[in-house]
Amino acid sequence: MRLLVLDTIHGGAEIAAALRSRGHEVDAVDVYRGEGGISVSEALAREYDCVTAPVHLDPDHPLLRPDAVSHHEAVGMLLRDAVPSPMIEVTGARGKTTTAHALAHLMPGAGILHTSAGTRRCPDGEVLWRRSITPASVIPAAEAAGGWLIAEESLGVTAAGDVAVLTSADDYRIAAGKKSALAEKCRSLSRAKTVVVPPGVTLPGAVRAEEAVSFAGMICRYDCCGIAGAFANPLCTLAGYKTPLMMAAATACVLGIDPAPLADFAALPGRMASRVEDGVLIVDNANSGTNVATTVEAARYARSLSGEERITLVIGVLSQTVCEGFPAAEVERAVALVRPDRVVYTGSDWTASGRSHTAADLAEGLALARSLTDDGSIVLAVKTWR
Repeated sequence: MRLLVLDTIHGGAEIAAALRSRGHEVDAVDVYRGEGGISVSEALAREYDCVTAPVHLDPDHPLLRPDAVSHHEAVGMLLRDAVPSPMIEVTGARGKTTTAHALAHLMPGAGILHTSAGTRRCPDGEVLWRRSITPASVIPAAEAAGGWLIAEESLGVTAAGDVAVLTSADDYRIAAGKKSALAEKCRSLSRAKTVVVPPGVTLPGAVRAEEAVSFAGMICRYDCCGIAGAFANPLCTLAGYKTPLMMAAATACVLGIDPAPLADFAALPGRMASRVEDGVLIVDNANSGTNVATTVEAARYARSLSGEERITLVIGVLSQTVCEGFPAAEVERAVALVRPDRVVYTGSDWTASGRSHTAADLAEGLALARSLTDDGSIVLAVKTWR
């Protein structure tokens, strides 16, 4: 077949290579920069049996046909004869990485955990590589899996796996503002064999996590697919962990796995992980999903752990490549809500004044906060890839 792959910088180049290895004649177009593959004008002059494009491409792009196959669907077809068992796909605006790690904590035997924090072999934790979570990145992760695979994916799932998990009902606009991200995720989920959805989302035939899992303080109770029980974990009291633990527990039950070992699941680096250095508590919530709500939650958590009100807040934006931004106005709103004693702004576009300071990056911001703080706690709330 003669195929056209659009968008070489978000996994399209990898998809094109995989299709060529299967004997297809493939052209690729870099629709965003115009630097790779053939030009738009060349592609328009040729005939193709099929076009594949990412769901975030402007629907009015001249090369995008009504019958185009999404990158997620293309990867699903490429994986068809080599799907790891079991394979769990995780997508959503928030909580993907935490949900994926919580599930990996429960999986028996060897497998691959592929997330925005890196692709690692389990249970030894060896990091194999760090790549994006575009659907194309699932291909090498699946090839490396000698057992199970848990794959975090952006903007949907390939539907090739055994279970597809949506972690959040949050929505935002994509494709030049012409599409709903949540609607696109749900569209891909509808093709999956088994789906688990979070509170606020209803899909025909899906397992609703809130009907299978409930919380009372740090106690999580579950009853789904013939598996019932409970576990206690302080993370159940944190908004950033409550829903991921709910999604992981419900998904584990669907897979026939008792989620009781989640009692030992610990906070992930950059996602409310806490530590004490030289007598000062540090709550690390610097990650790609950092926003006003998670910053306020991190500050509340720090105050409850330290027993003190005083906080040095390290906040800012170091990555503009994540789907949802953290605009300056929202950063300032977070600062106003937290009411820190000292603020260290990271990144550019900030000016030091009074009790506020500036730093180039997260490491410099933490070092500065350490030098400024001799009591209370430090909260890291920088939006960045980790």
